Amino acid sequence: MFNDIGPLELVTLIVLAVLVFGPDKLPKVIQDVTRTIRKIRDFSESAKQDIRQELGPEFKDFEFEDLNPKTFIRKQLDNDDLGLKEIRNGFDLKKEMAEVADAVHGRDADSSSSAPSASSGGRVDMTKKPEKPAADDRPPFDMDAT
Repeated sequence: MFNDIGPLELVTLIVLAVLVFGPDKLPKVIQDVTRTIRKIRDFSESAKQDIRQELGPEFKDFEFEDLNPKTFIRKQLDNDDLGLKEIRNGFDLKKEMAEVADAVHGRDADSSSSAPSASSGGRVDMTKKPEKPAADDRPPFDMDAT
């Protein structure tokens, strides 16, 4: 539940709790909080059991975690009935991105299909200014458009 709280944050919360509630009332507050959390967990478990009973035996494998989209997708990708692994393995994102970069830079796809050079590392240098087109390459001027 609290997997992302670090040790410094935990110490800060403890010090803050001691300052707010005081050392005398802190044990009672901790008991009340744990009792409330326990009641909420019991309520949610009983609600889950009620839903499972109402759904019937055809949904005996139903898990509430499957309602999370990430879990559903991960489960479907692991299930190879749909052939999704072949599609996923057949799609080479690096090659596709290299082809797009070549098209943007006006290079031939055949000349750049080899591995990118070590000097550039396959990255586009955004610090270079683009080349200015020649005077003949300018688009025609339209007086009515201005």
